[in-house]
Amino acid sequence: MREIQFREALREALSEEMRRDKDVFLMGEEVAEYNGAYKVSQGMLDEFGPDRVYDTPIAELGFSGLAVGAAMNGLKPIVEFMTFNFSLVAIDQIINSAAKMLAMSGGAYSVPVVFRGPTGNAGQLGATHSSNFENWFANTPGLKVIVPCNPYDAKGLLKAAIRDPDPVIFMESEVMYGDKGEVPEGEYLLPIGVADVKRKGKDVTVISFGKMMKVALQAAEEMAKEGIEAEVIDLRTVRPIDYATCVESVKKTNRVVIVEEANPIAGISSELTYHFQRYAFDYLDSPVIRVNSMDIPLSYSPTYIEATLPNVKRTVDAIKKVCYKD
Repeated sequence: MREIQFREALREALSEEMRRDKDVFLMGEEVAEYNGAYKVSQGMLDEFGPDRVYDTPIAELGFSGLAVGAAMNGLKPIVEFMTFNFSLVAIDQIINSAAKMLAMSGGAYSVPVVFRGPTGNAGQLGATHSSNFENWFANTPGLKVIVPCNPYDAKGLLKAAIRDPDPVIFMESEVMYGDKGEVPEGEYLLPIGVADVKRKGKDVTVISFGKMMKVALQAAEEMAKEGIEAEVIDLRTVRPIDYATCVESVKKTNRVVIVEEANPIAGISSELTYHFQRYAFDYLDSPVIRVNSMDIPLSYSPTYIEATLPNVKRTVDAIKKVCYKD
């Protein structure tokens, strides 16, 4: 199977869906003439023309509203945010319009729009360009929230998102666009709301999503050297969450560590922790441990960044603790 970059997998998904359905179009800052801020849309203007791939002003509120209106009228817009930090300017259109329109219209208007772009930190970009909003959007009924961790998942899930009749938040990472992974030549879609067991194990369940999967998998490799076999689950979708896969794993391993880049308060890790104590309490042999970013804005300093974010050491320490090996 061929290996392609994360950005190339996204481009293939976008292009294939635009060839398949003339109602699909791409809009955002620098997606056309500049070939995309992260080169995801490279060459797409040449293929599809300015009527289906077009640059917007620096006005997220305006072009997100335009996308919602277009979706209500039968089109299928894909909105690229240069970073989801900028989606805050458009959050009224996303949450009060896109997410609620189907319910508020009594089912008369669906909003098949995809809002996509990078989330989380990408190094020394400062606090205002480094936030995680997965849990923010996952808190909103009417939205689906996808956070893939590799090129294969990114392509299959983005294609599914574009075909979905509801608004989808599709979150990527700037530091993953160059990652390579195996992607088949033929068309495939992945179901939204189904987690994936990336590594089998019997001693502890480690759950994560997005680029933190790298931390989770590296920590599992380290623990294997000490005889502890971690089962690593990639949520892939944080709304809806595949609780069943996670609970079944915890019933097998009896221990769980959750790795999430977001701050600890009201995170996806908090939601999962509640779910385990409610539905797997009798199977737990130790308390659930979360590995989150420290509860502070992310600094520009590389040493502070390293100390703030979840990392392999903190995850290994958490695994040892739930296994009573610390």
